[in-house]
Amino acid sequence: MGKQCPQARRRDRQTAAEVARELKALEKMTTGELAEKYCELFGAPTRTRNKPHLKKRVAWRIQELAEGGLTETALARIEELAPLAPVRWRRQPGKQVGDGKVGGAQRLRDPRLPEPGTVLTRVHGGKEHKVKILASGFEYRRKRYRSLSAIARLISGTPWNGFLFFGLQSRAVKKDGRR
Repeated sequence: MGKQCPQARRRDRQTAAEVARELKALEKMTTGELAEKYCELFGAPTRTRNKPHLKKRVAWRIQELAEGGLTETALARIEELAPLAPVRWRRQPGKQVGDGKVGGAQRLRDPRLPEPGTVLTRVHGGKEHKVKILASGFEYRRKRYRSLSAIARLISGTPWNGFLFFGLQSRAVKKDGRR
């Protein structure tokens, strides 16, 4: 690797200064402003309103776009170790990771879920409760829900893991034989 020409060094310094300015500006942003910046950078709205988390994600993305993102070696290792990694981390034909283009990342279905259209039945409190599995979410009493746990909480009145409540998963048995 040889020396850079003066123009390239100047361009690198300017890029570094611009990134530093953008990162410093994040400190003064409100949660709403960070959410807008997140949407601008990732191409999708954020689902969190946690200010420190948003600040970290936005800062990471600013640096990724300026410096090129993960190396090919890192991307290959992610592919090897986590085939179910979030879609935006995985290579897609015709799309470079970190190129600023964010496609409609589809959400991977939980493998514990039956096919869409399946109806789960659970008797609780002497009543039979039916939940229909949808392609994206669940339907209970003609209302849509994002999680089985929300439905289980509604039915039982207490926090439940939805997969346990509807019998899609059993409790893990510890090494000493207890649950």
